[in-house]
Amino acid sequence: MNIFLDAMGGDYAPYEIVKGAIDAVKEYDVKLTLVGHRQAILEELSKYDYPNDKIEILHAETVIENTEEPAMAIRRKPDSSLVVALDEMKNRENAVLISAGSTGALLSGGLLKLGRIKGIKRPALAATLPKTDGVFVLIDTGANADCKPEYLEQFAQLGKIYSENVLGKKNPGIGLINIGAEAKKGNSLVKAAYELLEAGDFNFVGNVEARDIPETKADVLVCDGFTGNIVLKLTEGIAEYLLKGMKTSIMSNTKGKIGGMLIKDNLKSFKKQFDYAEYGGAPFLGVKGGIIKAHGSSDAFAIKNAVRQSIKFIENDVLQKITDNAKNMEA
Repeated sequence: MNIFLDAMGGDYAPYEIVKGAIDAVKEYDVKLTLVGHRQAILEELSKYDYPNDKIEILHAETVIENTEEPAMAIRRKPDSSLVVALDEMKNRENAVLISAGSTGALLSGGLLKLGRIKGIKRPALAATLPKTDGVFVLIDTGANADCKPEYLEQFAQLGKIYSENVLGKKNPGIGLINIGAEAKKGNSLVKAAYELLEAGDFNFVGNVEARDIPETKADVLVCDGFTGNIVLKLTEGIAEYLLKGMKTSIMSNTKGKIGGMLIKDNLKSFKKQFDYAEYGGAPFLGVKGGIIKAHGSSDAFAIKNAVRQSIKFIENDVLQKITDNAKNMEA
């Protein structure tokens, strides 16, 4: 396994990235490569006791900031942690890159440096979100704002492969996000996509309205990246609002505080469902390599879980399965 961590990307880099890497090598007994400014990484590593042979450092002099134009930054900063990692990935098999840095730069870099898998029209971001009976994959969550029906069909295939091999879902149900459950509802894009999904080799469960997403029977929900990004961020926002509201209400009086103590464990379990750190990150599926976009504010726990996600990605040969599937589609 060749798992690379962009040690300089994210709101809490490099300290949370380094700590997450150390936690991962201890728990999963895997080798990792931290990519970034060597001295800064060494200073963080010196704070911990860890197996030295499990962590390597790949020096990169600069960092791509969120404020920079992504494609231009990839070209102008060949010595950045992101570009150095991507260049190294091209020479390695079973390689995955984890970054909590600039989403635009990571996606642009993945396409420019690694390229699309032959047959894949548009790579897509796939996020894992909670629902009543577990989790589901939402794809696309922002890589493609404008889509054609055939893109959504491929997103369904990418989501299916990921759901089966990383999340362990057998014959995952595929749903299409729409403004109504009826087959003829929606704009021209989703109506055409509905026909493709219904006719394809999928366990297609039909349209799913936004209000039904938390209790959906689908394991993969498909949409264009514009819609998916709104769904993702609205879900995060509402979860944060509800959790803060519950805490404020409970702590507002003595009765609430006593009741809060009694249901403390239940509340922790409920909160855990909405914590992005539990899922690690969103894979960018369809490029010639493993790329996982971690949340910008990822802490060590999130990074450790992103490493776990990478291990499953490699062990279950997700990249090869996507490649084989794309060949079949092209034929």
